[in-house]
Amino acid sequence: MARNSIARSRDARDQEESRNPSWFVPVMLGFIVVGLLWVVVFYISGSTLPIASIGPWNIAIGFGIMFVGFIMTTKWK
Repeated sequence: MARNSIARSRDARDQEESRNPSWFVPVMLGFIVVGLLWVVVFYISGSTLPIASIGPWNIAIGFGIMFVGFIMTTKWK
């Protein structure tokens, strides 16, 4: 009987410790959305925005930002 209650309290404590902080999901989704918007703005503006001088590298930057968000999804609990 006592073992069950100890095991349950350990499981509850482990679940609390393994949860992500409250800021994790908004930051993760923010990276994904900002990266997507970066690429969309680049295509809609005809390559003049967000940074015209780097040209097609804007796509790499947008995908890089999205990639950070997707990497964060692997750590989401």
